Amino acid sequence: MPGYIKQIYHEKIINFPVHILPGLSNFINFLVAMSNSNHFSAHVKYAFTLSILLLSACQITKNNSIITKNNMTSIIHKNPETLFDPTPYAFAHSTSSPDPGRYVFISGQSGGQDLKHSLSKDFRTQVKYALLNLETVLQEYQLKTEDVLKITVLIVDHNQEKLAIWTEEMHKTWKNNHFPASTLIPVPRLALDDMLIEVDAIALMKEE
Repeated sequence: MPGYIKQIYHEKIINFPVHILPGLSNFINFLVAMSNSNHFSAHVKYAFTLSILLLSACQITKNNSIITKNNMTSIIHKNPETLFDPTPYAFAHSTSSPDPGRYVFISGQSGGQDLKHSLSKDFRTQVKYALLNLETVLQEYQLKTEDVLKITVLIVDHNQEKLAIWTEEMHKTWKNNHFPASTLIPVPRLALDDMLIEVDAIALMKEE
């Protein structure tokens, strides 16, 4: 086996996940032996060598996926047993993170639907778009709702019906039920006449 192939093989084999290492290692060792054998033509040896490279490349891709997953911010949600469970109401009593990182402060997002900031008269529609707009800003930092520590919600002429709608839409957006800390503030009006809701957020971007 050519020297550079040996180098790639020995560098990458140590990165294989533990649970697949024995079988995959044996298979690659078999390929290495075949590529060194004198019983095969140069073309067949070349095929074995390519197989080793392809397996190594697959492992590189897998490792990158794992690294990306591990780089997600770890948010700790605490709901003391001596307080009521806020999960059905789509918030946590407190959140924090053990990860070093930078805070991302997101301005209040309205339910505007397009570049003209069109606002529906329907409260649920505005809630949906306010949450979608929040996700859009998060994506600019390669963040997700799971990276949000705290939100503040302003609702015009708040009532129990609007609270139920807000809670339902939050459960649709935070599908894992790991909600951020939250404060909901009823207000008489917002910046624009037709704005019915505004949601701001503080997220944490983990240091790489």
